[in-house]
Amino acid sequence: MGVLDKIRANPTGRYALKIGIGVLGGLVVALGIVLIPFPGPGWAIVILGLAIWALEFAWAKNLLDFTKRHVQSWTHWIARQSLGVRAIVGVVGMVFVSAVVWISVKLSLGIDLVQVVLGWLD
Repeated sequence: MGVLDKIRANPTGRYALKIGIGVLGGLVVALGIVLIPFPGPGWAIVILGLAIWALEFAWAKNLLDFTKRHVQSWTHWIARQSLGVRAIVGVVGMVFVSAVVWISVKLSLGIDLVQVVLGWLD
């Protein structure tokens, strides 16, 4: 019997575990969502929060399984493509991430990164 099973054996423990897992998973998912527009592990953090929720909630386990299946199928599809297709997908991804970062910085900090870079080039 694992630690979580021992906690679940007691009604109070089961309730406290649900609340704790719910709050911790929610905080991790929220942090990941905030970080998605920026370069880095935003989506990985969201998936980590989902994995935390999956410890206690069936809907989260189903969503995590769905996510794993689709990420694996995307990864396998990309691996089968020619170098040219992978390059195009990579460039489109970089353009999208760059646009999201530019918009995020412009809206949240009021700084136009394009103007900053153009100013450096002068």
